Amino acid sequence: MVDVDAVATELYGLRPEEFTAARDAHVAEARKAGERDAAKHIAALRKPTLAVWAVNLLARADADQARRLLELGRELREAHRTLAGEDLRKLSHQQHVVIAAMAGEARRLAGDAGQEVSEGVQREVEQILRTVLADPDAAEAWARGVLAKAPPQVVGFAELAPVDVPATAPPRKRRKAEAEAEAETQSETDTRAAQAQARARAEADRTHREAERAEEVLATAESERAQARAGLGALDERITDLRAQLDRARKERDGLAAAAEEADRRQRQAAREAKAARAEARKAQHALDAAAGGAPRTRR
Repeated sequence: MVDVDAVATELYGLRPEEFTAARDAHVAEARKAGERDAAKHIAALRKPTLAVWAVNLLARADADQARRLLELGRELREAHRTLAGEDLRKLSHQQHVVIAAMAGEARRLAGDAGQEVSEGVQREVEQILRTVLADPDAAEAWARGVLAKAPPQVVGFAELAPVDVPATAPPRKRRKAEAEAEAETQSETDTRAAQAQARARAEADRTHREAERAEEVLATAESERAQARAGLGALDERITDLRAQLDRARKERDGLAAAAEEADRRQRQAAREAKAARAEARKAQHALDAAAGGAPRTRR
């Protein structure tokens, strides 16, 4: 029986460009097995964007970190419900710092997986993580690493109804609220600075990794060049030896050719002399036969 959840877990762990082919293969397998409902559910799985893939990668890489973010979200939601000002200030500051750091980590993990992530995508990751803090359903899918799409953006925790909030606040409480709001604004400023620092650190880490990769490529190229030059030197020596052998062979051939030509000349001279000798022998035989008065004998 096809386990659709297991298939989803597998697919959302793949890089986006690998998703469609793998999904279609699972759909084909489910149909072949006669499980039409499973095939339908798998076919409906949505290819994640780069930002969604990166946040899923983050959750899969560090379950403890994912758990801490979910706990932070629960604490923030509770603080908004109870209007706990001091808790809100602390948790809001922690929220911005943690999200910035986690977005930078997601970008690093993506780079390690061979997928570069731009600053724009990193900002999308930050927004998804903010939504995860405010939306328990999105948080549950993200924690399992199977978030299919970016959840609808939320601004803060405005949708959470406060508990036991009086209709109007006395002036002293209003001043306190204003002071808390001012402190929260300062906290936001500090948070933005920390966020910028986290982004700068992430960028520095990225450039450091790129420099390390470039050094590795350079070392490999230098090793290959040294090997090629060593091989080239050996070939040059071999060529020199072969050329010397070729020169010797040519000289030897020239000598043999001259000897063959001389032998041909001698053979031709010997043939002429032999022919002349045979002619003289026949002439002498005829003369001998004539002198003896006998009939000429045919020389075989």
